[in-house]
Amino acid sequence: MAKIIKIGILGLGTVGSAIPFLLREQEEKIQKLTGLSFEIEKVFVRNVSNKQEIANQFNLKLTTDIRDVIENQEIDIIVEVMGGTTIAKDSIITALKNKKHVITANKDLIAQHGNEIEKIARENSCWLYYEAAVAGGIPILRTLSNSFISDKINSVYGIVNGTTNYMLTQMTTNNWSYDEALKEAQRLGFAESDPTNDVEGIDAAYKMVILTKLCFGMSLQMKDVSTQGITQISKQDILCAEEMGYQIKLLGSAKMINQGVKTSVAPTLVSNSHPLASVENEKNAVFIDSFGMGETMYYGAGAGGNPTASSILNDLMVIGEQLKNKVEVSSVTRFEESVVLAAESDSYSKYFVTFEMETSNETFFNILKDKHIKKDQIIQKTSEKEQVFTAILTSKMNNEELVLLLEEIKAEFKLSNQKSYHVI
Repeated sequence: MAKIIKIGILGLGTVGSAIPFLLREQEEKIQKLTGLSFEIEKVFVRNVSNKQEIANQFNLKLTTDIRDVIENQEIDIIVEVMGGTTIAKDSIITALKNKKHVITANKDLIAQHGNEIEKIARENSCWLYYEAAVAGGIPILRTLSNSFISDKINSVYGIVNGTTNYMLTQMTTNNWSYDEALKEAQRLGFAESDPTNDVEGIDAAYKMVILTKLCFGMSLQMKDVSTQGITQISKQDILCAEEMGYQIKLLGSAKMINQGVKTSVAPTLVSNSHPLASVENEKNAVFIDSFGMGETMYYGAGAGGNPTASSILNDLMVIGEQLKNKVEVSSVTRFEESVVLAAESDSYSKYFVTFEMETSNETFFNILKDKHIKKDQIIQKTSEKEQVFTAILTSKMNNEELVLLLEEIKAEFKLSNQKSYHVI
């Protein structure tokens, strides 16, 4: 007979409602593989009447008192899928102190308070898993924690926000403006009515904090992540990038540079020959370069009810089997290093720079020639305002050298609408 493990769920939105559905669909397989049966004991919701239909469908017991779940002596594992960082944090901490194992999909919470919560989990001999917090249905955190345990990671690049990737795909393939792409993303439910966290790169930055910890053992603060969104990207930027053989993606990156880590989120030019260039619409991907395995990429659905709930179920299976086999509790991240940030001067990259200028002459090209920038790395077009729209693909340089180059150009020419992008 299968051992019964009882779970409590905090939240019954898109992801929360997919959990009972997948548990029912996979019940037979789960029992055959693990000898376990997972039963939902109680679900916390803010409004019972709004969730009664799904409760009836899956025979769920609802409550508006969160203590009925996190302090319930019958419950073994708490699944937190309500989002936010205040109530969610307090509830998870209370659950851990009540000896409940916890699974969360809350990347905001783990990125900002993960160390504190993991410490409390260890002190109470409880498992804390959060596979679904990064890249939805892609099992990237467990892959990093297990499959790369004997390897050294050099860098990780991620398209980890489906909203912005959908928007940039539409801006590229349909020649849409930023506003047109955002409006359609909101209509389809990919973007919130307030899209700030997505379009300003904040959501991706939370995920890169988590990936940096898994890859390099360093626990960064959000202030350590250079973050730039997609709101300033224009049609001209995209068209000129395409002409040079690149696509613009909102890319998270973390890499080791001279024993320090540099983590950032920014619009980045990705060569059409790079695997990440093929990642379109709301899909996510994580690209890893490591000493042993070389280059590997993990691709799939980055959000949505079933993909995210699948990652949560995977965490449930792992915790359930560890409870059954009486495995000693350990952290997801067993690899810990002191935080050392790479010096900005040590970070070299090609840059894609765009701006408008009133006129252009041989002086301009000579400045670029002195910086080893050839004419085939320069695109110039007359804009509607009779300005010369200019796009430049630089050679490798650090940010200080880029600033000096632009200052040299500005000494001779008046520039406006200046933007710069990293290139991989």
